Formats: sequence, C-alpha cells, structure tokens
Amino acid sequence: MSDTAPLRLTDDVIAAFANTPDPRLREILASLVKHLHAFAREVDLTPSEWLAGIRFLGDVGSISTAMRSEFVLLSDTLGVSMMVVALEQARLGAAEGSEEPTEATVEGPFHWPGAPELPLGSDIGTLIPGEPTLYRGRVTDCEGRPVAGAELEVWSSDGEGMYDMQHPEPAMKGRARFRTDAGGCYTFWSIRPAPYPIPDDGPVGAMMRATHRSIYRPAHMHAQVSAPGHVTLTTHLFVAGSPHLHDDAVFGKRDSLVVDFHRHPPGVAADGRVMEVTYHSASFDFRLAPVKAISAA
Repeated sequence: MSDTAPLRLTDDVIAAFANTPDPRLREILASLVKHLHAFAREVDLTPSEWLAGIRFLGDVGSISTAMRSEFVLLSDTLGVSMMVVALEQARLGAAEGSEEPTEATVEGPFHWPGAPELPLGSDIGTLIPGEPTLYRGRVTDCEGRPVAGAELEVWSSDGEGMYDMQHPEPAMKGRARFRTDAGGCYTFWSIRPAPYPIPDDGPVGAMMRATHRSIYRPAHMHAQVSAPGHVTLTTHLFVAGSPHLHDDAVFGKRDSLVVDFHRHPPGVAADGRVMEVTYHSASFDFRLAPVKAISAA
C-alpha cells in the first residue's frame, strides 16, 4: 500500500457523506472521520488495539442502565463533557457592562429527572446521613435584577459520599426543586456533601486504574437553575477545603464555584430555625444569561 492510500481512504469516507441533507450533521460526521482517521495514523493503530477499543465501548454500553450511564461517566472522565460545557459558556459571553453568567459545569451521571417541588425553606436532608446545612442566596440576571419564580433543582451525595441512585433499592432522597420568591431569593436545608469516588466497578474504572488516575470528586452540591427567557444553568457548589479540589476526576471544579461552608454551634439559624446540633451554612448567588445571548453569538 502506498503512503498516500490511507489519506485517499479518508477522503473517500468523507465524500460518502456529501449528500447528507442536514449541513450540520454533514459537517460533524466529516470532521469526526477526519480526526478519527488521523488518530489511527498518528498512533499507528493495530487491528487488535482497535478491537480492544470496540470491546471497551461495548462494555460501557452493557453496564449502563437507567440509573447508571457509563457513557456519561466516560465522557466526564475524558474531559469531553467539560469541553462541551466550556464551549457553550464561551458562546454566551456577557453584554458590555454586564456581569458574566455563573460558570457552568458537568451535569454528571446522577441527575434524576422528576425531583419533587417543595416550598422554600424545606429540609431535604432528613432522610440521608450528613451534617445539616442551610443553603441560601439569590438568582439574578447578568444585570443584577432578581429572577422571580426561577426553578432551582438541587441534588447531592450524602455525607458518606453516596447518591440515592447508588443504593440497591433506589429512592429519591436529598434532591428537590424550589422556586425563588419575588426577590429572586432561595433557601433550603440539606446536608454538607462529602467527597466520593466515581463508580469504578466498570470499564471506566478499569481505564482509571490502568492510567493511575484519581477516581475521586471533591464535595459538591449540584444545582440546575432555569427560568423563562434565560439559559438553563447546570453547575455545582464546591465545598471550600474539600479534598480533591485539585484533582477532580471529571475536571468539573471551577474556582468561582468554590463556596465557604461555615460551621455553627447549636442555636438559632439565619432562617429562624432552632438547631440543637452543630450545622453549616452556605451562600451563593446564581447569575443567568439571557436566551438572546445565544442567537447574538
């Protein structure tokens, strides 16, 4: 085979997609073929190595269930999820004189649609282990105006680093949806999350062990904030001082999302609740980008 034959093969495969009606699909597939073929040439990929990769992807699919998306975990640990998030954030930008929207990060494999909507001030941590924590803050637009009625969906691991989905009999715990008040304010109780290892009993775990990578994530509370006329934000609140802030297995940590969790002795909390045990409090304000920022970009 001549040296130019592999390059001709790439051109032939790209040409096979020339009649794809959707121009965006045609662009993506052509670029995928171009870079995938270039990867194979660059590492001089052998047939046995390629088959091993195919088997790996098959194993990723086989272990995935409705409660466990190994493909999301693979995307996260390869940094692709955060790359896509970062590209989307760059498209939003900020209007001159406005604040940047809150930084986004990965949704992760533990989002469970359908969390109950509860009144502000509710405690969603009573059924899971962990130290009580009061969360409060505001949702505003990038001009600082409050966003009333914004939906704030939250979920986290418990104080032992386990999600409700990971138990033998999964049941929604430690997750809920809230609506901001007329001033854009929110408040709820949960627990102080703990660092935890990503699921490592599948092919992604095997990859992490083979490459001697950390499988841990720093402690964080997930938050997804949405409101009409605004871009939905998916982000985390990271616990300041948590282990693994500097070696997050999914590359999701952002400095702007690291929040102080203040420790308090028993007494009256800021929302008036009488606490008989030590508790924590965390404050964070979310800024949402306008939908028009996407079309303008």
